[in-house]
Amino acid sequence: MSTTNDSGRSYHLECTGAALETVKRHSEEADITLFGSCFYEVDPYKKPKELLEVSPKGLVPGLKLHRYDPPRALNESTVIMEYLEDLAARTSFDGLLLLPQDDPYARALVRLQADHVNRALVPAFYRFLQAQDADAQIAAGQEFRAALDGLVSLFERAEKETESGPGAGLWREGGELNWVDVMAGPWIFRMTNVLKHYRAFEVPSGPKFDVWLKGLFEHPAFKKTCSTEELYLNSYERYAYNRPNTSQVANAINSGRGLP
Repeated sequence: MSTTNDSGRSYHLECTGAALETVKRHSEEADITLFGSCFYEVDPYKKPKELLEVSPKGLVPGLKLHRYDPPRALNESTVIMEYLEDLAARTSFDGLLLLPQDDPYARALVRLQADHVNRALVPAFYRFLQAQDADAQIAAGQEFRAALDGLVSLFERAEKETESGPGAGLWREGGELNWVDVMAGPWIFRMTNVLKHYRAFEVPSGPKFDVWLKGLFEHPAFKKTCSTEELYLNSYERYAYNRPNTSQVANAINSGRGLP
């Protein structure tokens, strides 16, 4: 249960820590502009015209593609990831592709994991954080833990049914960052600070799970996207106390609808 009081703190508009250094390194004009919370100089909660031109609902993330005339846009996080993955696979990209490339079944299992993140883990995160009375917080906490256990079960299934290789993920010993690590990582990270702080959530522990967390949080690419803890605690306080009109996401959770 929550043991803190609403201080009235507002959300941040700029990254901090390692994430801010990443923003600075990518501040020059490029073919693609990312609209992301704290990663671009717009307030997504104010729905400025510049953001609405990219994302009609005013939600982040969004991409503006300057290679076209006039520029084109994409929104929705999974769609953006798929576009960037496809783009990388069709160019001289020499980095790591996130999905299994040679095994359609392994690729399908990764997509099942991703679907679970979107349909179960993320909604459960917000329901737990926004729940106000003790009984609701206990029930929502159990739901979030079940969603987390479900993700682990999907990891174990993939490990049992497919061979190790590119795109297999950090869950496997010696694995590399993959699609679901990227999708689930931000919420797993917020579990360890936001949910721990506002809902006294006890982060699960186990030999495989601990190794996965360590590998994810210490991965150079992941670390470069992380701000300091203060940013997360300040920015999610409004959700933790379920302030009115916090966001479209918060309103959807309160009304029992799916996330926008």
